[in-house]
Amino acid sequence: MNHKNILVLNCGSSSLKFAVITPHNQQVLIQGLAERLNTAQASIHYQIANHSEKKSAQPNDTSHQGAIEAVLDVLKQHGLLANLNGVGHRVVHGGEAYSESLLLNPENITSLEKLHHLAPLHNPVNLLGIKAITTLLPRLPQVAVFDTAFHQTLPETAYLYGVPLELYQEHGVRRYGFHGTSYRYVSKKAAQLIHKPLQDSHFLIAHLGNGCSACAIKNGQSVDTSMGLTPLEGLLMGTRSGDVDPGLIDFLCERLNLKLADVMAMLNKKSGLLGISGISNDMRETQLAAQQGDSRANLAVEIFAFRVARYLGALAVSLPSIDALIFTGGIGENDRLTRSLVLEHLAILGFELDGKLNQENGNATGRISHADSTLAMVVATDEELMIAMDTHALVAGLKE
Repeated sequence: MNHKNILVLNCGSSSLKFAVITPHNQQVLIQGLAERLNTAQASIHYQIANHSEKKSAQPNDTSHQGAIEAVLDVLKQHGLLANLNGVGHRVVHGGEAYSESLLLNPENITSLEKLHHLAPLHNPVNLLGIKAITTLLPRLPQVAVFDTAFHQTLPETAYLYGVPLELYQEHGVRRYGFHGTSYRYVSKKAAQLIHKPLQDSHFLIAHLGNGCSACAIKNGQSVDTSMGLTPLEGLLMGTRSGDVDPGLIDFLCERLNLKLADVMAMLNKKSGLLGISGISNDMRETQLAAQQGDSRANLAVEIFAFRVARYLGALAVSLPSIDALIFTGGIGENDRLTRSLVLEHLAILGFELDGKLNQENGNATGRISHADSTLAMVVATDEELMIAMDTHALVAGLKE
């Protein structure tokens, strides 16, 4: 039987991640990355399933549309274009309007443009991918999968800020949360691993990568999370500061004679691990420098872990009990030291690390804690698969 495939696109400011996935068996047929877009160094690197060799291609046009054209050429060369059944797009911000994935049409694409102000660094480039596919493959159904949608179950007590309520009522100022697609996938997977219905499961999840957040999941639903109106709030990240005193912004503007845009650029792009270590936004490089005796790098590693633990401790108050603490994302899945430091801080919640299991990134079910400890585990996320499955479901519904 010839099963139809889904193309998954994730457009960043200067990059484009792509994959073709068969929803029937969840097989990834090709995945790749177009990077350094809008520069002379733009390039595409990809890997075909069951081939160890990585291949490259050069887009003739270095724009996002040019990169997508080049990706479609690659798919055509490898016989993957004709069998596409739909395209799923990661869209960072869906505001309050969208609590689930959306089958796109001209009207709701226009409505998505009205959300640009909520994520000006992300949503406009996400929309570039949608518009490029509309131009290049106009008959192919498209689906938007929102980072924020999973968190639309947050109660008012968790999503409202301590500012005049009119700011929420008139301008949508509230906590939205991000990484929702990852949390949705990981919570489903974790419930399967602990043999418990998702609707009865209570999890703390730390999604740790270059961007980092944490989430409390009660009865399978998000009830609190660390990121806020924007992805700047919350944990220390690769280049983002996470939580700071709001008074810091005015202080820096006056003290250093900086413009607001300069301070926001500092908080978004020059802070976090990079800002504290002075070396790198990459945890691996930061830890290597710390091991070699760099005190700033060591401080960055310790602050990062403490912030994660502090947020997880705070999120725990939203849960009646903890079925598991789950680490995911590039750092969460692979960084043994960070997991060890975080769990050390969380002994008060009953966590005790099993050093051997932690070295192995978890046993067969992902467990890294002692048998008599509160369960801590590692679960690899798969946002692309989640996007593909959502797209498949909505496109299948269209054709019923």
